[in-house]
Amino acid sequence: MISLNVNGKVYDLDVPPDTLLLWVLRDHIDLKGTKYGCGIGECGTCTVHVDGKAVRSCTTTVSEVQKKKITTIEGLPENHPVKQAWIKEQVPQCGYCQPGVIMQVAAHLSEKPTPDADQVITKMDDTICRCGTYPHIKQGIKTAIQIMKKEGKA
Repeated sequence: MISLNVNGKVYDLDVPPDTLLLWVLRDHIDLKGTKYGCGIGECGTCTVHVDGKAVRSCTTTVSEVQKKKITTIEGLPENHPVKQAWIKEQVPQCGYCQPGVIMQVAAHLSEKPTPDADQVITKMDDTICRCGTYPHIKQGIKTAIQIMKKEGKA
């Protein structure tokens, strides 16, 4: 039996310890916001937070994240500056990769108390959007930082 803390709720799951976190989130806990992208941890579409750090759920087993706090896109507050910025800037095109992109940006912004947009944008180099919304993502990051500064979070 595997016990996972996801979005503040504990789930006891009868899955093998080498089951990938992505499939447990989607198929066992029914949190469909985290998407399957490349399956090898390269594109970032499946990104979630584990103890506040960005982690690729398609290459992470559930045994690696037991006793840790997992946050999915559903667990990121609706008023989070990155979510607000994505809506304000209309960042997504097809939207498929955006939950992972948002989680990646949110993790980077939480790591640095006074974020610099260019540094965050550089850290996003390992995230792939097949629609090519990179200019919108960059603007979203800048807007999220502005929101954080207004709210006294940066």
